[in-house]
Amino acid sequence: MKLLHSGKVRDIYADGDDIVLVASDRLSIYDVVLPTPVPDKGALLTQLSLWWFDRLADIAPNHVISASDVPPEFVGRAIRCRRLSMLPVECIARGYLAGLGLAEYEKHGTVSGVALPPGLVEGSKLPEPIFTPTTKAPVGEHDEFMTFDEVVAAVGAETAARLRDLTLAVYTRGAEIAAGNGILVADTKLEFGLDPAGEIVLADEVLTPDSSRFWPADSWEPGRAQYSFDKQYVREWSASLRWDRTPPGPEVPTEVVAATRARYVEVYERITGEDW
Repeated sequence: MKLLHSGKVRDIYADGDDIVLVASDRLSIYDVVLPTPVPDKGALLTQLSLWWFDRLADIAPNHVISASDVPPEFVGRAIRCRRLSMLPVECIARGYLAGLGLAEYEKHGTVSGVALPPGLVEGSKLPEPIFTPTTKAPVGEHDEFMTFDEVVAAVGAETAARLRDLTLAVYTRGAEIAAGNGILVADTKLEFGLDPAGEIVLADEVLTPDSSRFWPADSWEPGRAQYSFDKQYVREWSASLRWDRTPPGPEVPTEVVAATRARYVEVYERITGEDW
């Protein structure tokens, strides 16, 4: 196999006509890769993504060819995938106000140009899920919010509308399934590509703790930070440091690594109903 690209978390290899997508244990926050890995993280992200791909296949085709036909050293954390032309948009759906979406709302009353009602606070449930795309920044740089018109300019009106509709449909299905297991999906980030026939295909990862905010439904309370089963725990730890969110990232203490892994495992088990 030939290494094509090493991203924040995943390494992409060419293997004949296919791609082998390998999830590492690397951890990134604010688009910066931290020097400390989280054990089992790559395998957990891969297995949860595969679980979701199965449950979303009627909404959007996905890139999965096989999770078993991969090199032995990558079994459990790699997927053999179809080659796609990836679209230059991070497709984000939000059902609750948090993170950079909250910061954007507090400045402008909008997120990605979508106007929201006044008076919302951290953790507020939105009247309906919204599509809030961003750019795809290179490693070490930061994504920027895009309006829908900017997505149209980047990929064309028909593709932009389809990306919005698919993103919201995936989010809605995922939020319904997770809610049945006591988990709120506050927001999620998706990536799509085009196959040789021009069909839009769901790719990368889907509804994982790396790409989503997961909150326990029984303790949700607007107006404060929520308990999170995702990278937010590490973001909050980093806020206690004098780090300006530029590379290199800080070393992560052992206890923070252990707590992060525990949260990833717990949300996997709560969503899927399976032991890790």
